[in-house]
Amino acid sequence: MPPRPKLQNHGLSLNTILFSILVSLFMCKAISLAAVFDDKDALLHFKSAIAEDPLGFTSSWNPNDKDPCFWHGVTCDPLAGRVISLNLSSNLNSTCSILSLSTSPTTVAAGQVGGNFSLLYPCLHVGADDKNSFAKLRGKLSHAIGYLTKLRVLSLGFNGFFGELPLEIGKLNLLEILDLGFNAFHGPIPVTLKNCTALRVINLSGNQLNGTIPAIFRQIKSLQVVDFSFNKLSGEIPEELGENCGSIVHLHLASNGLLGSIPSNLGNCGELKSLILSSNMLQGDIPSSLGKLENLEALDLSRNFLSGVVPPSLGDCKQLKLLVLKNNYGPLFSRKDSSLTFQQEDDGVGEEDFNYFEGELPERIVELSTVHVLWVPNANLEGIFPKTWGSCSNLKMLNVAQNFLTGQIPVSFGECKNLYFLDLSSNNLTGLLPAEISVPCMVVFNISHNSLFGNISRFSYGECSNSSVNLSVSYVDLVGFYSSFFYRNALMNVGPFSFSSSEFVVLHDFSRNQFTGSVPPFFISSYCLSAKPHYGFWLNGNNFEGNLSAYSFDPCPRLDGLIFDISNNKIVGELPPDIGSTCRCLKILSLASNAFVGSIPTSFTNMHSLIKLDLSENRLQGPIPSYIGVMKKMRCLLLSNNNFTGAIPWDLVQLLSLEVLELSSNSLSGEIPADLAKLKHLSILRLDHNKLTGQIPFGFSNMTTLSVFNVSFNNLSGSIPLNSNSINCESVKENPNLHPCHTDQSSSEMERRHFGNISQQGAYSPMESIQKNDSQFSPIEIASITSASIIFSVLIALVFLLICMKKFACNSVSDQVSGRREVVTCNSIGVQLTYENVVRATGCFNLQNCIGSGGFGATYKAEITPGVVVAVKRLSVGRFQGVQQFAAEIKTLGRVQHPSLVTLIGYHVSEAEMFLIYNYLPGGNLEKFIQERSRRKPEWSMLHKIALDIARALTYLHDDCVPRELLDM
Repeated sequence: MPPRPKLQNHGLSLNTILFSILVSLFMCKAISLAAVFDDKDALLHFKSAIAEDPLGFTSSWNPNDKDPCFWHGVTCDPLAGRVISLNLSSNLNSTCSILSLSTSPTTVAAGQVGGNFSLLYPCLHVGADDKNSFAKLRGKLSHAIGYLTKLRVLSLGFNGFFGELPLEIGKLNLLEILDLGFNAFHGPIPVTLKNCTALRVINLSGNQLNGTIPAIFRQIKSLQVVDFSFNKLSGEIPEELGENCGSIVHLHLASNGLLGSIPSNLGNCGELKSLILSSNMLQGDIPSSLGKLENLEALDLSRNFLSGVVPPSLGDCKQLKLLVLKNNYGPLFSRKDSSLTFQQEDDGVGEEDFNYFEGELPERIVELSTVHVLWVPNANLEGIFPKTWGSCSNLKMLNVAQNFLTGQIPVSFGECKNLYFLDLSSNNLTGLLPAEISVPCMVVFNISHNSLFGNISRFSYGECSNSSVNLSVSYVDLVGFYSSFFYRNALMNVGPFSFSSSEFVVLHDFSRNQFTGSVPPFFISSYCLSAKPHYGFWLNGNNFEGNLSAYSFDPCPRLDGLIFDISNNKIVGELPPDIGSTCRCLKILSLASNAFVGSIPTSFTNMHSLIKLDLSENRLQGPIPSYIGVMKKMRCLLLSNNNFTGAIPWDLVQLLSLEVLELSSNSLSGEIPADLAKLKHLSILRLDHNKLTGQIPFGFSNMTTLSVFNVSFNNLSGSIPLNSNSINCESVKENPNLHPCHTDQSSSEMERRHFGNISQQGAYSPMESIQKNDSQFSPIEIASITSASIIFSVLIALVFLLICMKKFACNSVSDQVSGRREVVTCNSIGVQLTYENVVRATGCFNLQNCIGSGGFGATYKAEITPGVVVAVKRLSVGRFQGVQQFAAEIKTLGRVQHPSLVTLIGYHVSEAEMFLIYNYLPGGNLEKFIQERSRRKPEWSMLHKIALDIARALTYLHDDCVPRELLDM
C-alpha cells in the first residue's frame, strides 16, 4: 500500500508542471500581443509627427487595424509578429546606387530585396525641375521610434524630415541599418548610437548635422558602412575611428568642415574599399600608411589643404580603381532650391581646391593596372611625365592638367584601349604627338597649352570601346559616379552655352601648341557618330597653313552640333563657300586672326543654330550681309578688324538673343541703327574706329544691360546719351562733331580709365575675344597697377600661408565673439571704422562696387567718407579654420609694414562674416596689365622696376617680416 501515495504525488507534480507550461505559453502569447500593440502605438506616434505625406505612404496606417504588419513600409518578423523593418524612402526614381553591400540573414528576413543594401545618391542626370523631387514625407522623427525595440532596418532616405535626431534611437539595440540620408536633420549626431551595437550601416549623408563626430566606434564592432558626407560636421577625425575600424568597408566623410590631419591609423582599416574625405579642411601630408590598405578601391582626398609629396606607397593599394587628389569642379553634392540635384557651389569658392603637392607623380601609382580614374589636375606636380603606361588596360580617365610636367607624351598610351578621357593640358610637354594614341576613340582629349609640334593629320583608328557611350546613363558604382561627375563638369564651360545631361558630347582640343601642316580633319570615330554627338574641335593658336577650300565637313550631318575653332593660325584664302550648306549644325565658328579674304558666303544663311561667329582680325571685305539677321540664336557676333564697308545692316536688330556685337576697326559708314538699343540682352557694343555718321541713338541711355559701349574714332555728331553704366568720355572720344563730353568731377581720370578697362576686360573674357586698344598707359598708371597687383598678390599669398601652415599658436581674441559687429583697427586713416559704415560704403557688397575676385573672395571699393576710399576684401567664411585663430593671424599681418606691401587698415571677423580693409590703389590687375602691354612695344625700364619691386617685397617677406619670425619660433 505505501507505493500508492507516491504515484499520486507524482501525478500531482506532473499536473503542476503541465499547468505551469500552459500558463507560461499563455503569458508569452499575451506579452507578444502586448508587444504588437506597443509597435502599433509607436508607429502611430511616428505618423502623427509627419506634417506632409503627398504620396500617401502612411495613408494605409489605420488605427483600427489590429495588425500593423501589413501597413506600407512595415515588415514584421513572421514568428514573433514584431516590427523589424521600417522603410519609407522617397524619390527612388531619381536616385542612383553608389555601392552595394550584402546583408545578413536577419536583415534579409527584414525585407531587403535580394539581400543587399544599396547606398543611394541623387542621380547626376536628374534636373532641378524634377517634380518627383518635391514629393516626399516632411516632419520630425518621433521619439516613439525608440519603442520599436526589435527594429533592424530604419530607412527614411530622400524625404524632408527635419529637427534633431532623437536620442531614443539608442534604444534600438538590434538595429543593423540606419539610413536617414538626404533629409534636413540638424543638430549633433546622437552619442546614444553607441548603444546600437549591432549596427552595420550608418548613413546620415545629405543632412545639416553639425558638431563633431561622436565617440561611438569603440562599442560598435560590426560597422561596414559609415557615411556622414554632405553635412556641417566640424572638429577632427577621431583617432578612435582608426583604432576600431577592422570591419569598415566604406568610410565617407566628404563635404563637411573637418579639420586637422588625416589620422595615420586609418591604415589599420584592412577591409576598407572606399575612403572619401574630399571637401573638408584637412591639412598636412597624405599618410604613407594608407598604402597598407590592400583592399582599397576608391580614394578621394581632394578639396582640402593637403601638401607634401604624393606618397609612393599608394602604389601598394593593388585594388585601387579611383584616385582623386585634386578637384576644381566643386563638391560632389550641394543643395539648391531645396532640390536634391548636383550643382556648383555659389559661395565664391566653389571652384577652389587648395591641395598642393611637391615633387613628381610616383611611377608606382601609374603602374597600377587596376586604376580606372586618376585625377590630379593643378596639383603643383613637376618632373618628367611618366612613361610607364604600358599596363593601363583598365585606365578610362586621366587628368593631370595644369601642372609642371615636362617631356613627351609616351607612345605606350596607345595600349590604353579603354581610355576615353585624357587631359594633359597646360603643362610643359614637348615633342611629337604619337600617332598610336586612339584620339578618335576619345570622348575628351585635351592637350592644349603645351609645346607640342609636328603634323597631326593621322591617328590610329583602331577598334573603340563602347564603355564611354554609357556616360550619360545611371551609374551603378562609385567609379561610375565619379566618371559621370567629371565628364558632366568638363562640359559646363564649353562655349557660351551648356549641354543637357542627356546629350552626348565629344571634345578634342589641340589648341595653343606649335602644330604645323594643313588643317587636320575631324578626329571622331564612326562608332560615336551613331550616338549623334555634339563635337568640339579646337585647333586655335597653332601654325596651321593652307586654306579651307577643300576642307571636308562631311561628318556634320551626323552631328547634333559642332564647335569649330581654327583662330590664330596662318590660314589663307576665302571662307569655305559651302560650309553653311554642308554643316548646318554649327554652334560656334571661330576663324579669327588668320588671313581670310573675300566676303562672307551666302551659304551662311543656312546656319540657323549658330550661337557665336568670330571672323575678327582677317582681311574680309565687302558689306556685312543682311542675311546674318536670320541667325536667330546668335549671341556673339565678332567682325572687328577687317575691311567691311557699307552700312550696319538693320537686320541685325532681329538677333533678339544678341549679347556681344563687335564691328570695330572696319570701314563702315552710315548711321547707327536706333533699334539696336531694343536688344534686351546686348551687353557689349563696339563700333569704334569706323566712318559712322549721324547721332548716337538716345535709346542707349535706357539700356541697363549694356556694360561696354564704344563708338570712338568715328564722325558722329549731336549730343551724347547719358548712361552711367557704359557711356563715358573715353567711349565717345575722337568724334569731332559730337557735343563736348562733361567729365564726372567726383572721380579722377585715372579711376574712370581704370573702371572702363575692367568692365571691358571682364565682359570679353568669356567670349575669348581679342581686343585692341591703342591707348597708352602713363607711368603713374603703370606704377599704380604694379603696386596694387604686387601688394594684393603678396597679401593674399601671405594670408593663405599663415592659415594653411598653422605653425604658430592660436591666441584667443576676447573681443571677437560670434555675432558681434566690430571692426578692429590696425592702422589709423583718420576716420572711425565701424561694421555699419564699411558695409554701407560697399553698397552692402554690391556687384557694381566689385573691383576683383579670387579664390578667397571678392574685393570691393568703399568710400567711407568723401575723399576717404579703402578696399574691402570680403572673405569666404567656409574656407577658414576658426574665428579666433584667423583673428590672431590677421593681427600679426597688421604689424607688417613695407613700401611694396599694402597697408592692412583693419578687419572684421565673426562666425558669419569676415573682411579685410586695406588702402585702395586705383591700379587694376597685374595680369590684365601684362596682357595689354604684350600687344605693345615693351618699356624695359618699367619692366625692370616691376621685377625689382617684386624682389624687394619677397625678400622682406622671407627674411625680415614679423610672421617670418613667428614661424621660426
